[in-house]
Amino acid sequence: MLLLGIDIGTSSIKVSVVDAETQTSIASTRYPDDHENHILSVIPGWAEQSPDMWWEQVSLAIKKLTTNASFNAHDIGAIGIAYQMHGLVIVDKNGDALRNSIIWCDSRAVAIGDKAFAKIGHQHALEHLLNSPGNFTASKWAWVKANEPDTYARAHQIMLPGDYIALKLTGEATTSISALSEGVFWDFQLNRISEDIVRYFGFDESIFPIIKPLFGEHGTLRSEVAAQLGLRPGIPVSYKAGDQPNNALSLNVLQPGEVAATAGTSGVIYAVSDQLVYDHASRVNTFAHVNYTPETPRTGVLLCINGTGILNRWVKEHFGHGLDYQQMNALGKAVNPGSNGLKILPFGNGAERILHNKILGARFIDLDFNAHGRSQVFRAAQEGIAYAFRYGLDIIRENGMNPAIIRAGQTNMFLSELFAEIFVDVTRVPVELYENDGSVGAALGAGIGSGIFASAEEAFSKLKAIKTVEPQASPHYEEFYQEWKQLLDDQLAKELGEPTHH
Repeated sequence: MLLLGIDIGTSSIKVSVVDAETQTSIASTRYPDDHENHILSVIPGWAEQSPDMWWEQVSLAIKKLTTNASFNAHDIGAIGIAYQMHGLVIVDKNGDALRNSIIWCDSRAVAIGDKAFAKIGHQHALEHLLNSPGNFTASKWAWVKANEPDTYARAHQIMLPGDYIALKLTGEATTSISALSEGVFWDFQLNRISEDIVRYFGFDESIFPIIKPLFGEHGTLRSEVAAQLGLRPGIPVSYKAGDQPNNALSLNVLQPGEVAATAGTSGVIYAVSDQLVYDHASRVNTFAHVNYTPETPRTGVLLCINGTGILNRWVKEHFGHGLDYQQMNALGKAVNPGSNGLKILPFGNGAERILHNKILGARFIDLDFNAHGRSQVFRAAQEGIAYAFRYGLDIIRENGMNPAIIRAGQTNMFLSELFAEIFVDVTRVPVELYENDGSVGAALGAGIGSGIFASAEEAFSKLKAIKTVEPQASPHYEEFYQEWKQLLDDQLAKELGEPTHH
């Protein structure tokens, strides 16, 4: 039995075919493979992508795999989908997208979410939603209601990016508790769509797709789509999850105390808890994990840093001058820790939750024209990202979770030995690296949802770490981090209108 996994990322679409028996990928492709998709930002702080672009690229990627394949595409028995979280997709009665998706790093609805947080009541919202409405999907939908009444009036349903791709594949619109929780639509105390959110914003509950189990049938592949993609009609879409819960699944991070990390366009640390935990300032966020049930709560406490791989890509585009990432890493590795005094705040991709939803902007600090060249910039970018991870990890620790080890796929920025070494030296937490990614996790999730595997534990029974990166004796990194943190705290205090402290 073969399984198909689709991962709808911000920079590209990745599709993999996995052999259920060996639990390994036998074919995979990425689209586009010669560049990265860009984020549309017509106004600073806005971030959009086209749902039809995603669908076109998913179709092209699958056709690329099934054309002249070394496997029999008709052996594919289930489809799983992972997707960039929190994006708002609005469709009409025909299932066509009415506008670009307002994606995860869009900041236009922050003020709307802050007002809702105050009106619903901070403590009540945190106890029931586990989060502030912030700039999550609910607030984005409220922005459309206030600013695009024609679109709001024509809307038949709203959904997340993965729901839209499943709709195009099957003709059916579904959602799950996990998906609703990431949109801040789910009441964890009452185990239903939040009456507080619906009532405050004046939403109609009919706008939500039908709720289905995350592992379970979300429709079957339409005949005309199957013919277009070179697949067998009737294959079930049996799994859908946001990219971070899915990444945790792909690393077999399912039980309380287990922790996963990713460093793609954004950077995430994702810790599993058996409690309905929340941060008092909503700087880290809690959603229903893939194995959440009201009877056995498994929540994912998510630290997100918007400016991660996107900073590294920006540095490559503007300082790389034809270098690839490996060459950049080699130049950065030749520079001593601390980048000869150059410090970078990587917060140039919208409002950052760990910074109270403020748009701080990226900053190069103490840049010296005589002492710094592109090698120092390459290293300082990776150090700044690692410092941001440490800053967020300390917030997770404040909330009672102290990871002893972090699991990550050897992909995106964790492909860089330099970054992995800086990350563990700054956080002082070892990292186990695995040869797995979101599309493979989605495929194995489909195997769970279709009953090919009896459990998630069975689906990942053959998962083994490639290597473990241990912290080295780098006493200066604590000093460098504290200097960086002081600069960040001063900038944040100015933004919040608070006095700075030294």
